[in-house]
Amino acid sequence: MDKVPLSSAELAEIAAKTIDHYNLNADSFFAGTRDHDVSQNISALLNAVQGAGPYQILDFGCGPGRDLKAFKELGHLATGLEGSMQAAEIARKFSGCEIWVQDFFNLQLPSNYFDGVFANASLFHVPAQLLPKVLLELFNTLKPAGILFSSNPRGHNEEGWNGDRYGAYHDLETWQTFLSAAGFTEVDHFYRPPGLPREQQPWLASVWRK
Repeated sequence: MDKVPLSSAELAEIAAKTIDHYNLNADSFFAGTRDHDVSQNISALLNAVQGAGPYQILDFGCGPGRDLKAFKELGHLATGLEGSMQAAEIARKFSGCEIWVQDFFNLQLPSNYFDGVFANASLFHVPAQLLPKVLLELFNTLKPAGILFSSNPRGHNEEGWNGDRYGAYHDLETWQTFLSAAGFTEVDHFYRPPGLPREQQPWLASVWRK
């Protein structure tokens, strides 16, 4: 039996409650994640971008700005997009970058603007029924041959509430189907953290070209 689509009211609740979670926990989230090493992910994006830098990078779901600051320190032109106003304020102060406060479900992005989109631990908050729409908007905001990097907690295509956050947990095959349908071509994928048995690698990272 096909899953019953989420109603507009349910989608609004998903957005509001998930954003509220990050608003309420912005300071503790920053303290708990600011020292995480995601250099493998940053390198995966930058190494796939064609042409000479500096690159225009959109950090999609930038949180408190850890990765924005890293991109800026590497000499790139980084812009953050974040649903949580509290996290966005921390990100502005910490990174010195421009931050757009936008709900993932209602994006307003410039066309053919970014060399790369860095979606680290963010796209899994998008329900499967909205994922094609969001991916198409990310596709359109990239320049020709631009790169989308994503890293999400993986699963068996289940989705629902985890406390007061909503998440969708796709396997590789399903994720590839979504991205290919949006027009992307796969460059690479890998599991994280590196160097561990697969059962101890809960994160699926992938690199896609427009």
